[in-house]
Amino acid sequence: MAAKWSLTIDCACPGKLAAFWALALGYEEKPAPAGFGSWEEWFSHHEVPEDEWDDGAYLSDPDGVGPTLSFLKVPEPKVAKNRLHIDVQVGGGRETPWEVRWPRVVVAVERLTAAGASV
Repeated sequence: MAAKWSLTIDCACPGKLAAFWALALGYEEKPAPAGFGSWEEWFSHHEVPEDEWDDGAYLSDPDGVGPTLSFLKVPEPKVAKNRLHIDVQVGGGRETPWEVRWPRVVVAVERLTAAGASV
């Protein structure tokens, strides 16, 4: 049996980065733990200081198929090339004809650049 896994990304602005990847992947904010109506309620219950509430953001696949994504605030800036990246396969893969794939890619690029991405 394969192990369940998630991807954690260190960053400066977890909320902003999570919002971008939610848009790019069709993911949603991970629901608050059972018994809590929101993450803010959970933070308050566990006495997490308000200035730490944006130290992390969590996404999940609404279909329950893909891994969860965590974005954690770190103080140090990025100093080297990313060794990990997420390939967003909006075109449908090589088995999809080019004339079908390319328009899908163009639409996704327009949507994501409007959200702050660069080409």
